[in-house]
Amino acid sequence: MADQPVQQQQINIELGEKEAEGIYSNLAIITHSPAEFVIDFTRVLPGNQKAKVHARIVMTPQHTKMLLNAIRDNIDKYENKFGEIKLIGEPAGGGSFGFQPPPKDEKFH
Repeated sequence: MADQPVQQQQINIELGEKEAEGIYSNLAIITHSPAEFVIDFTRVLPGNQKAKVHARIVMTPQHTKMLLNAIRDNIDKYENKFGEIKLIGEPAGGGSFGFQPPPKDEKFH
């Protein structure tokens, strides 16, 4: 049997009014098991000791790595157009919350 060309499948994506508003997040908590990654998006505001999870995304390890690659690709495109995104030291208030960059010696594949 000869190799068949892969046919592109078009998917219509519907964006609801509530989802179109988006959710601001400055803290993501990522956990995983052998079968899935769980990403909880929340936000921490000055003077607040509590943070509520506003969205939870559950993905397979393969889809999580594909998301990482897609985000990396988009960051590269953004920086090529607008310049390097600078990471400024500690988050406001000196706490260890918020999105944290990986240690400098850690490599992603």
